[in-house]
Amino acid sequence: MLSVSTQPPQHMQCMEVWGGSQLTAQAVELGGIDTWVYSKPFGQSEYGGDVYYASSCATGRISRLLLADVAGHGHSVAATAAELRTLMRRFVNRLDQTEFVRLLNQQFAALSRHGAFATAIVTTFFAPSRRLTICNAGHPRPLLYRSAQRQWDLLGHHEQTARSAPSNLPLGILAASEYEQFDVELEPGDCLLSYTDALIESCDADGEMLGEAGLLQIIRLLRDVGTEELIETLIGEIAQRYPENLSEDDVTVMVMRANGGEPHYSFGENWERSGGLPAP
Repeated sequence: MLSVSTQPPQHMQCMEVWGGSQLTAQAVELGGIDTWVYSKPFGQSEYGGDVYYASSCATGRISRLLLADVAGHGHSVAATAAELRTLMRRFVNRLDQTEFVRLLNQQFAALSRHGAFATAIVTTFFAPSRRLTICNAGHPRPLLYRSAQRQWDLLGHHEQTARSAPSNLPLGILAASEYEQFDVELEPGDCLLSYTDALIESCDADGEMLGEAGLLQIIRLLRDVGTEELIETLIGEIAQRYPENLSEDDVTVMVMRANGGEPHYSFGENWERSGGLPAP
């Protein structure tokens, strides 16, 4: 297993898109959030079926994270990842992610004749309001940590706005699908943990699949683990429970933490970096 960096997150410049579908253990800082990503393709593959991206807008106020589990492996998924990067760049300055998700679905629908579809979590964080918009397209439910209560829950357990959170189809199943989304407000220290299904398809010591409830139970045992060490510790805890855990599929975990900071680009930096593009 890779060691997830415990160094401070590397600051992402505005108008930047980072990510792909290769082996990584990286920490990055966007506007108002710190993010840690661990991704390991299955076996010895150079490219996996898990695709992860982060983007920051011209003013540093809009941050977007994408985690997708794409059908397939290898160079076919690498090509899909490159197309997703282009789409991320196209919408980097757009606060409303509705159109982005719609085109994301259409893109996979066009590839469906080759068997390509994906489950995905798409999130957009607006730093001034600390609002996180979430769209779940058939993906395992994220885990939400509330720092005030020091408590992890599946997203939806204690969030009034998420109790009726929609269950959308995976991307590419129906080209005309409309994808619903919901908002939560993040206080400084709150975290969102997204992951691919290798975690919940792992087994406990008795050989029973963990599922969402088992994963939640494990992460609640890690209450005192710092965010910087969370991914590495969580993966270690799951791996030691059963010999085949996390070895039969791609594994990706993404953690975002609201840091309470404000975007710190000057007007001149914003203008220069954005090439004169209007602020979002």
